[in-house]
Amino acid sequence: MLRSLAVLALTGLLAGCGLAETGAAAAAGGVSKAEEARQAKQTEARIQQQIDAANAQAQQQRRAAEAASQ
Repeated sequence: MLRSLAVLALTGLLAGCGLAETGAAAAAGGVSKAEEARQAKQTEARIQQQIDAANAQAQQQRRAAEAASQ
């Protein structure tokens, strides 16, 4: 009887440790996903700025070409 209780207690402790580890891993994974999302937003904003700058430059070149052709 005592041996059964000891095995049961040990099983409970090991299961608890696994649950704690799984919870910690999930929390760390959530933080890492949030960081990835933040970096993706920054990259998107940087690329949009580059696109806007390229469009502005192209528009200036078109205006210069139109002015030169008149």
